Amino acid sequence: MTGILMAIKCIERGIKDVVVLEKAAKIGGTWRENTYPGVACDVPAHMYTYSFALNPDWSRYYAGGDEIQGYFENMVARYELEPFIHCNEEVTSSEFNHGKWSISTSTGDQYQADFVFCATGILHHPAYPDIKGLDSFKGEIFHTARWNHEVKFDSSVKVGVIGNGSTAAQFIPELVNSGADVSVFMRTPQWILAIPDRQIMDWERYLLKRSVWMQRLYRWASTVVIRDFFNKALSGSVKRGWMLDKLVRLNLRFSVKDKTLREQLTPDFQVGCKRVIVNSTFYKAIQKDNAHVIRDGIAEVTEDGVLMQDGTLHQFDVLVLSTGFDAMSYMRPMAVKGKNNVDIDESWKDKIEAYKSVLLKDYPNFFLMLGPHTPIANFSVIAMSEVQGDYIMQLLDGWMQGDFDTVSPKQEAITQYQQFIRDGLAGSAWSSGCQSWYLDADGDAIVWPYSWGAYVETMAKPELADLDLNKLTVSA
Repeated sequence: MTGILMAIKCIERGIKDVVVLEKAAKIGGTWRENTYPGVACDVPAHMYTYSFALNPDWSRYYAGGDEIQGYFENMVARYELEPFIHCNEEVTSSEFNHGKWSISTSTGDQYQADFVFCATGILHHPAYPDIKGLDSFKGEIFHTARWNHEVKFDSSVKVGVIGNGSTAAQFIPELVNSGADVSVFMRTPQWILAIPDRQIMDWERYLLKRSVWMQRLYRWASTVVIRDFFNKALSGSVKRGWMLDKLVRLNLRFSVKDKTLREQLTPDFQVGCKRVIVNSTFYKAIQKDNAHVIRDGIAEVTEDGVLMQDGTLHQFDVLVLSTGFDAMSYMRPMAVKGKNNVDIDESWKDKIEAYKSVLLKDYPNFFLMLGPHTPIANFSVIAMSEVQGDYIMQLLDGWMQGDFDTVSPKQEAITQYQQFIRDGLAGSAWSSGCQSWYLDADGDAIVWPYSWGAYVETMAKPELADLDLNKLTVSA
């Protein structure tokens, strides 16, 4: 999504010497990788588009993965990006030498670039659980991001699910409703907010297709809910935070009738410490006779199933690993070397840091899209990318005008920005003491801790005093 966006922005600026390198066989990112049953976005569909390319054709309030994938494929066609995109070409290394980036790929090709937009995304390296014997299981076993569609689920199949985040809340009801016997190994239950999905009616789509103002109205209405309630509830509003806490607790109380099961599904952490799950199907499914919640500790995986610490063996035909992604990998395992041959692993060995999420010290003209402190309280990642893209394009404008040849952040600016983030996180829900994919190796959250409006304001214009803007000397 971000790579497509930046290609569009460059071409609109008149920059035609653009190459988009894609490791997979087709475009799509998250919505190409994740094809599990029930996959959908938990951001309202009319909000989950580029601001300049609204979509009147969404079929549901929360769009399914295949429909979102289709939207981005349409964007590539609409903006005639096909000639710029090289699929099946993974970047293996990027090195900065003599004012240029040298990029090597899996095909053996090399490119020279003035600028690199690293649009590799956050959630694309599947995280596998560190459980003894995982490789010994003789049945079917796969990660949700590598869903095996050849496996058929019905009443004859016993399924074990390890993990219960946003993805699990979407596909578990699908498996339960298939008739399969589904056991969910739940280390930590999640807070769930029920915002019912619904089909967009034919008359609505008729009006949307004929009125851009209707499209903007639907987008605005969705944005208000996320921005003025959800975002503010998690970024400091006491009143909205209290309301969100009551909503998720009431949802659990009135959705799950059995007291014992309700206790099993009650988190022991502050709402917002982990990403709040938006879902209206999980609680109903998990109460069915063929669904089981298991909170005991796993000792190991055996050939037949999962052995618990108390000695109980649960036998399965299929194991599904819903254990998320390694959010801290970013562009790695790509080898990235900046000035003076500084390797990204060495640069980040003590702490993953970036200036305003996108600029890295010692990596001139290198922009990390959706870097640390980009996730914003269930907000649309597309909107975040657009804000970052506009910020970066202002810098490119300066480069095209000859103001500088290379740009990178000063260390003191990075230090000040990191302190700004820490100040916002202090006492927030994200720092209230739970384990989540938001946390780095030091236990610090990589989220943006302020409001959406504050993010837009912070990224509105580059503060040139924070940046090293250099002109390259040319030998006679």
